[in-house]
Amino acid sequence: MKRLVEYLNSGFIEAANALRPKGSKVRIVAYVESYDDVSFWRSVFDEYESDKFHFEILLPARKSLTKGKKRAMMNMLGQGVGKNMIACVDSDYDFLMQGATSSSRELLNNKYVLHTYAYAIENFKCYSASLKRVCVQSTLNDTDVLDFETYMQLYSRICYPLFLWNILLYRNHDLKTMSMQRFCEIVRITSFTLSSPEHSLKQLAMRVEHEISILNKRFPNLLSQYESIKKEFAALGISDDETYMYIQGHHMMNSVVLRILIPICRYLRNKRETDIQRLACHRQQMDNELSSYRHSQCDVALMLSKNTNYKDAKQYKWLKRDIEELLLSIEADLRNR
Repeated sequence: MKRLVEYLNSGFIEAANALRPKGSKVRIVAYVESYDDVSFWRSVFDEYESDKFHFEILLPARKSLTKGKKRAMMNMLGQGVGKNMIACVDSDYDFLMQGATSSSRELLNNKYVLHTYAYAIENFKCYSASLKRVCVQSTLNDTDVLDFETYMQLYSRICYPLFLWNILLYRNHDLKTMSMQRFCEIVRITSFTLSSPEHSLKQLAMRVEHEISILNKRFPNLLSQYESIKKEFAALGISDDETYMYIQGHHMMNSVVLRILIPICRYLRNKRETDIQRLACHRQQMDNELSSYRHSQCDVALMLSKNTNYKDAKQYKWLKRDIEELLLSIEADLRNR
């Protein structure tokens, strides 16, 4: 006899929901990839908790510590998809592949698979309009020192042509010419200084242009496909101003955004401490103020990892659209029950 847990699929949960009195909340189980995703998806679904719906977020494996996107989707698909059991995953490149792979087709065609549209949840945390607030929360200093949105826009525009090549090669199942590791190595930020932030962008542009010249010469037969992908992405609403939202999330966080935020936060802390030293009336006051200030600060990497000020991001709005469409579908089914 099969164990009871094997019957816990979407159909079972739907039947259990049907036993509840009319007006009770519908339970929707959402499988996510890892611990970090629990917090992200909880904040997403909090907007939709109501007297009609309750979301329960689970890791993909009941009997092991196995995690990850494939496991989350396999768990859901293996136990029976449906309106009461969904998978919530990072898009990675599957959204950008637009059906060129089996995982991409599953992501795009199954309404019970919700995805971030951005490469991963880390990209939301790196949302450019929120980066100043991350610095303020870390340093308690609201001084403007860099236009983060413009910097990330310029970064994105520089990376975009090489990003298109990366997608094109992946669609042609060429994972060797430009692996993800190789691409991320090229588009990292190096030698960022607050006194001349444009220097880091110039270095980036030189690396990108060098790589593109090699690819143009090596793959002239792919240039027409390159132009087609550019038009396709424009139609999808993918702009060259926000390439950073589609590049590997951990890379964006660790090798781009934190490379900028760490020196900026160091400057802001030093400036605040200098102001305290300058304004203190005596040594005891200075020591007390410095001690208080230093105990009130937070590590910028920690603040970035906890950043939730990304809900104006276009990709987040696309995700909300999918959730709302799914809930409307479930409500229609309930009315017809």
